[in-house]
Amino acid sequence: MKKFSSVILLVMVAVVLFTGCSSGQVKAEDENTFEIGILQLAEHPALDDARRGFEEGLKELGIEANIHYQNASGEIPNTVTIANKFVSDGVDLIYAIATPAAQSAKQATSDIPVLFSAVTDPVKSELVASMDNPGGNVTGTSDMSPMDKQLELFKALDERIENVGIIFNTGEPNSHIQVEFAKKIAPTLGLNIVEVGINNINDIPLALDSIINKVDALYTITDNMVASSISLVANKAIENGLITVGAESAHIDGGILITDGISYYELGKQTARMAKEILVVGKSPADIPVETAKNTSTVYNEETLKLLNLDEDHEVFKNASKIQ
Repeated sequence: MKKFSSVILLVMVAVVLFTGCSSGQVKAEDENTFEIGILQLAEHPALDDARRGFEEGLKELGIEANIHYQNASGEIPNTVTIANKFVSDGVDLIYAIATPAAQSAKQATSDIPVLFSAVTDPVKSELVASMDNPGGNVTGTSDMSPMDKQLELFKALDERIENVGIIFNTGEPNSHIQVEFAKKIAPTLGLNIVEVGINNINDIPLALDSIINKVDALYTITDNMVASSISLVANKAIENGLITVGAESAHIDGGILITDGISYYELGKQTARMAKEILVVGKSPADIPVETAKNTSTVYNEETLKLLNLDEDHEVFKNASKIQ
């Protein structure tokens, strides 16, 4: 009886030890089910759409996946913690939404595939070696907007517009890249960019007050901090009778007048197709070129149009989609 009890005790110890060794791992019992960690910088409509499009894209492609979603609440140190947690958990792939999230994921691992989205310039952000040949374990989709088309909308709507204001987060690399790009394009269109930097979301009202009397219109780039307060920006512009153009469709939902821009939802689905190439086909991220949005669309906010007393029969709005 004592020998039998000893055998049982040894078996129990072995089970405990085995369980302890595997704790923290998220590997699924079914080898056909993948574990995917989603690291999102912050919650706002554009980034939420990029996540939703990715998740629904995976389902449409028939990919079975357990999604482990973590939001960094706009705090870069949080992105580092989350990325390291995903690595220690042994996920099959990390989907990083926004540049700081992608940079933290790249820093955390050189082995686990990393896909990014909502990154404007992945080369300057040092995520990939080049757009065509990423190298390493990181690739994804860029949200670079057709800025030339968007800035052209200002003159198309009102030829008198000259000074265009941009508010941007000085701590966001993507925003610096877009501002510099806008300043290069603007003179060719007869426009001048007037930029004002902010350090945190509480600076936005003061930034608006400081710029509103210096410009004829406002342009909202894909800046995560500004996107979080897009309704505030839109309402201030409407109060002052300023035409606004956004870099993407989520801005229009928030009250910005018009965009010829990308859909982050579709960009997320595009990234899901890249995930299939990695997880199912077995391709290396190093061999998958970075992609940009395949399609753009012109969308305008009907309520904003009316509040600005603009003509809905104007050529710019004729073939555009509208939201109310």
